[in-house]
Amino acid sequence: MSVSLKAKIAEVFEEPGCDINQGKSEKERKKGCTKQLSPGAAAGGCAFDGAKIALQPVVDVAHLVHGPIACEGNSWDNRHSASSGSTIYRSGFTTDINELDVIYGGEKRLFKSIREIIEKYNPPAVFVYQTCVTALTGDDIEAVCKRAAEKFGKPVIPVNAPGFAGPKNLGNKLGAEALLDYVIGTVEPEFTTAYDINIIGEYNLVGELWQVKPLLGALGIRILSCISGDGRYNEIASAHRAKVNMMVCSKSMINIATKMEQRYGIPYFEGSFYGISDMSETLRQIASLLVKQGADAELIERTERLIEVEEARAYKRIAEYKKRLQGKRVLLITGGVKSWSVVAALQEGGMEIVGTSVKKSTKEDKEKIKEIMGEGADAHMIDDMTPREMYAMLKEARADIMLSGGRSQFVALKARMPWLDINQERHHPYGGYEGMVELVHEIDRAIFNPVWQQVRIPAPWGDDGETLGAVTPTVMGTSTDHLSAVAANAMGLEPEEIPV
Repeated sequence: MSVSLKAKIAEVFEEPGCDINQGKSEKERKKGCTKQLSPGAAAGGCAFDGAKIALQPVVDVAHLVHGPIACEGNSWDNRHSASSGSTIYRSGFTTDINELDVIYGGEKRLFKSIREIIEKYNPPAVFVYQTCVTALTGDDIEAVCKRAAEKFGKPVIPVNAPGFAGPKNLGNKLGAEALLDYVIGTVEPEFTTAYDINIIGEYNLVGELWQVKPLLGALGIRILSCISGDGRYNEIASAHRAKVNMMVCSKSMINIATKMEQRYGIPYFEGSFYGISDMSETLRQIASLLVKQGADAELIERTERLIEVEEARAYKRIAEYKKRLQGKRVLLITGGVKSWSVVAALQEGGMEIVGTSVKKSTKEDKEKIKEIMGEGADAHMIDDMTPREMYAMLKEARADIMLSGGRSQFVALKARMPWLDINQERHHPYGGYEGMVELVHEIDRAIFNPVWQQVRIPAPWGDDGETLGAVTPTVMGTSTDHLSAVAANAMGLEPEEIPV
């Protein structure tokens, strides 16, 4: 690992916006919050993966991975981040280094790759990502990027986050550091207004940003840049002229918000787009901060009028669902901002939270969960639930539905319980007032899908209604024997160890 990378990681661990870091002694803080991963064993969930998924939603930039082709395959298109224009971000660019590059160095290959991208695609900038192999062989991507920028007259941004540097969350922050070091503050916007804001840590998953943008537009508020969902290079480069920053996911890019406050005096707050009341509170906070920064005081009145109209419309639309979902129990296995913001949204839909994961949540996230759930919140906050424990909770009907990421879906299917994807791979947007209606609608569809009633009843064949051993019922066209094997694989168990 280069000295500069070590210094950058140490700088990230000094993050003033992290209460955990600031609560440590100086000696403990220098050790950081993570351990290096083993090169070659860092596929997925590594620092490179974190940097790539944090920056890839910048849609008009060419994202070039300097390393073996498998690294690009690992991170390409693993989020449904939508674009309203350019689609070059969906193209997989890699130097695809080979054995000779490992021996002789891959810097020339990298330079040629940058030139080819600029000649063929002419993007406003090229982001170059360091990987384990090229970091170990000593390729100096900063020097190559600097030379290429001088030669071709375009910004070429090095993202020095090799996989073995640490886990994915560290990679998110190293990607953010690349923006702070090389992008933000390098371009002046064509014009500015007193209503310009940046949204940080929002990735426009399935177009969620577009559910919020019209609300801000109705108030005359302009999103100067979104970092990084549906982002544009020049917008992000001019982000230093915004009046307010909104932090959506503090676990990923809090260093951008704190350093922009230090460098440019831009205040920030952490808000949520999930749930009716949280969306309203976010609009109020944006309006209040903008007024403090010089916007017209009438903005607060306009905001309240908009909130009144939108809340009434949203509550009217979810009223029918609320009758059916009243008292339904939800197990929420997610992390970060969703661990508390989705809790509030589900409670507005009349549902009860029997457990929410806080493994990836900050101290502030946990405090908000306690504030929202009130007395007994600690009993519902789960640091780390194993697949076996998830299965037991669902099988014993302590929950009516599980909301989680895709990796947990087979546990729910094995328990013959409804499941809904709430994480980055989801196919439905849940942001804003419209998103809340969509979330409640999807939960209603999942819970009351007739397939669950069918798979729970005994099969009609066999002696005295007992299921014959040679024949097994099916779940959505898939035999439960096959589901057992798939679930066992997902849970890290042998099929015969799965409780039936």
